[in-house]
Amino acid sequence: MPATPLQNKRILLGVSGSIAAYKAADLASKLAQAGAQVDTILTRAATQFITPLTFQSVTGRQAYTDADLWGNEAHVLHVGLAHAADLLVVAPATANTLAKLAQGQADSLLTVTALAATCPLLLAPAMDGGMFEHAATQANLQLLIERGATIVGPEEGHLASGLVARGRMTEPLVLLGRIRQLLAKAGPLQGRKVVITAGGTREAIDPVRYLSNHSSGKQGYALAQAALDGGADVVLITTTAALPAPVGARLIAINSAQEMLSAVLHECADAAALIMAAAVADFRPAEVATQKIKKQASGAPTIELVRNPDILAAVAQQRQARGRPHVVVGFAAETENLLENAQSKLEQKHLTLIVANDVSASDAGFAVDTNRVTLLGADGTRVTLPLLSKQAVAQAVVERVVDALGSKESTNE
Repeated sequence: MPATPLQNKRILLGVSGSIAAYKAADLASKLAQAGAQVDTILTRAATQFITPLTFQSVTGRQAYTDADLWGNEAHVLHVGLAHAADLLVVAPATANTLAKLAQGQADSLLTVTALAATCPLLLAPAMDGGMFEHAATQANLQLLIERGATIVGPEEGHLASGLVARGRMTEPLVLLGRIRQLLAKAGPLQGRKVVITAGGTREAIDPVRYLSNHSSGKQGYALAQAALDGGADVVLITTTAALPAPVGARLIAINSAQEMLSAVLHECADAAALIMAAAVADFRPAEVATQKIKKQASGAPTIELVRNPDILAAVAQQRQARGRPHVVVGFAAETENLLENAQSKLEQKHLTLIVANDVSASDAGFAVDTNRVTLLGADGTRVTLPLLSKQAVAQAVVERVVDALGSKESTNE
């Protein structure tokens, strides 16, 4: 698997005349940073809002205008751009541009290139109040959808005219996620459901307080993005709302270990793989106070704890009965005897793979953006990875999941 589905992909970015053109520059920058080769076509109206130089500066590649249509390469430029593209994105797509694309007009470099393109088309509409809801715009969008175009947005919000209505272009970060999704459709996990857990569970003491741990959810979210990049249908069962959700993942918000157990067993019934990255509390209060526990002069209250359910053990039982999920990945966050404890958990929970990391290290484990892990497989393999970003660790884990699912298919398991 490449680092991202955008790596070395040719993206043709069409920019039409809207104040949202400034967002297109941000999108072009994000695409280039993700490894894509971005060529830009600006309509005549777009150049009234932003210059080609802006796009050339953030992409390092040519930005074209209608003047180039009548240059020395007039008869081949649009064909060359169209046939080289892996994806055509028009953002912002104004009502006028949508109408031209729907009717097959070819009066600009952007529209003639769109007619010549055979790659997927993604459109991010942007227009002022009432224009998006107009019957003509809706009819044009429907026609484009029937021809296979992907429409993202627009969003409701404050518009340039001062109105509050649906017409704001979707934010570049969300568009980047949808573009990644489109380009990952044919990935090695295409059609596979992958369930991923993230964050630290919260065990209520009273309506105000809870027991938890230092897990930030960053590694779980990175795993969700890596699985999406592989083409998977991702379900992310998470306790954290502090991180931006990976675009395309179905989120299930939970708090406690018992809630996570219920969600995991339900979602794993038809899943190809489970990656259990969440830090699940081993214990919870035996009783939850209905009112806030008050400070008392007599001293601190005594809180009796009981064991939480063992989610991976329950998954192992369900897996034995139903055969799903095919692949189960666990995490061992340890402060001592790392490999011994991880190997024991691998065997006891009947895991396919376990990711062992020493969370006492300052540059790995909780909260930070890097991790240093060892991958232990049920087949006896043991791979120690150097210090990597959590995204790189996630990619390494997902690649092992892809390999394990392939071996399951080859043995008809």
